[in-house]
Amino acid sequence: MTIQLPGADGVLRSYTPRTEPLALTTGAPFTSRTVFSAAHVVADPYADVSPDSPAAVDWDATLAFRRHLWSHGLGVAEAMDTAQRGMGLDWAGAAELIRRSAAEAKAVGGRIACGVGTDQLAATEIGYPYSLDEIRAGYEEQLAVVEESGSQAILMASRALAAVAKSPEDYMEVYGHLLRQASEPVILHWLGPMFDPALEGYWGSTDLDAATNTFLEVIAAHPDKVDGIKVSLLDAQREIDLRRKLPDGVRCYTGDDFNYPELIAGDDQGFSHALLGIFDPLGPLAAEAVRVLDTGNVAAFRELLDPTVELSRHLFQTPTRFYKTGVVFLAWLAGHQSHFTMVGGLQSARSLPHFARAYELADGLGLFPDPKLAEERMKNLLNLYGVNQ
Repeated sequence: MTIQLPGADGVLRSYTPRTEPLALTTGAPFTSRTVFSAAHVVADPYADVSPDSPAAVDWDATLAFRRHLWSHGLGVAEAMDTAQRGMGLDWAGAAELIRRSAAEAKAVGGRIACGVGTDQLAATEIGYPYSLDEIRAGYEEQLAVVEESGSQAILMASRALAAVAKSPEDYMEVYGHLLRQASEPVILHWLGPMFDPALEGYWGSTDLDAATNTFLEVIAAHPDKVDGIKVSLLDAQREIDLRRKLPDGVRCYTGDDFNYPELIAGDDQGFSHALLGIFDPLGPLAAEAVRVLDTGNVAAFRELLDPTVELSRHLFQTPTRFYKTGVVFLAWLAGHQSHFTMVGGLQSARSLPHFARAYELADGLGLFPDPKLAEERMKNLLNLYGVNQ
């Protein structure tokens, strides 16, 4: 039986859904790579809220999804941009998410690292009217919440700091202070402007070579306080060049959702670990691929993971920051939540042809545990848009 899907040209075409999911197994912990999946939040579909209201979260479904990721051996990168941090989820909601997820991680023995930012320092009509000391204090408040939860900290890029910093030295001052006071080594997070336009010119320059040098100076000054770096610039060669310059013992966690198989596989001079939003929908398949890589079989690893890149590039297409919509859409089709509603109303951020292609690509990979459920839900969405099946 076929389903009629609209293409980008608006023309309906027939697609035959698969009938069986990809056969995957759970297994031993990873040995060759440290892998985090950034995880989405599940909205409460019955909450009477508007897009600019504080997020109403379905905590049971949100935590259940994290247990799903942990069950496959993945770590959870919590309260990151995949969780709509700064795009529907404010700091109060993120703090609650951190506390709840950290407690759940402890209960099940899951690995967790949580985002530390400055999003409680909101922009005003005149921009970000804060001093560097106030921005540092904002980071400190969030760092305390993460450390008190027992989680590893991920120092996220700050919109406020990007707006207020006048020079590379301002970044070095703020980050240097935070690294000195962090109780355990942290992950430094560099999110490119394709993910968040407000982060243009991070590390004090729009010249990426100059920005990279400042980034490396921060790390070199505090190598014992940096577990690793998370780079999301969608530039594979730049990531490779950067990871080769890291001090011994400092990991590179790829955040490149366009080129992750080759970066994780690595070369004779090193490899990247992973902290990826695309591993939210790819969780079980990604875990299977990493376990194959643990055996030293790079070719088989690539055979599993390379075919997923087309889906990832589709979800992360421009405007890249709306990739969360596709991630949650696939979670709904896969049965991880009962509805396709997002905090901030972000379910409206992609088009019907975009959803149709995401469904087709994910189904072709065998990502849906119950392909029939996914097909029925896709048909329901198509009917809602007036495409009768």
